[in-house]
Amino acid sequence: MEEIHPQLKEFIVDYCTRYKIRKVDPHALNLDTSIDLDLDIVDIEIDLFIAEFAETFRIDQSKFSWYKYGYPTGSASVKVIRSVFGYKSQWVKRLSNRLYKPKFKVSNLQEAVNSGKLI
Repeated sequence: MEEIHPQLKEFIVDYCTRYKIRKVDPHALNLDTSIDLDLDIVDIEIDLFIAEFAETFRIDQSKFSWYKYGYPTGSASVKVIRSVFGYKSQWVKRLSNRLYKPKFKVSNLQEAVNSGKLI
């Protein structure tokens, strides 16, 4: 499996720490990590995240549209489950994944870093 660019990993951890979104373990990040489900960056925060990502990595986002992925709005059910049981257990992750299908993953960001375009 391909590894995440160290700068991308550092950006994600730094962003989540700076905006107090969620404590992120850099060793747990992989290409299959969901930005909206695992990191809980949804709604207006996702637009700010994308803008800062594009600025930091000098990515062309002129052709980017949420039409391809579906706009990540999050799920109230998942938030309740997370607040009650946490998000470390595998069964909580599986249940969350069934209730809310992730729309945007780290692999999409990695592809943008490699190509220079976020599509």
